[in-house]
Amino acid sequence: MFGKVDTSVALNAVTGKIPKVDIKNEDDRRLKEQTDNFESIMLKTLLETSLKSENALFPKAVGHDIYQSMYKENLSNQLSGGFGYSELLFNYLKEQKDLVTLD
Repeated sequence: MFGKVDTSVALNAVTGKIPKVDIKNEDDRRLKEQTDNFESIMLKTLLETSLKSENALFPKAVGHDIYQSMYKENLSNQLSGGFGYSELLFNYLKEQKDLVTLD
């Protein structure tokens, strides 16, 4: 009834295995760093949406929003590079750069 779900990307993120990208030089390293940063921004947005804690029974303590923001920022930075978005973007941009270089 249900198709198979590919959980390899999620499992890699949990286990700390980073998807493989072909980094050959300093430009590739900087590109990978930027694609990881982009993935971090996407993950932070996802976390902000999914971790909203609006509960009328438990009022927010002083500084709750600051701590929550810091937690989401740190979590998104730690998870970036392992979900696959960075790898896809890196490979796409690398391919585009190589096409431009050939012209």
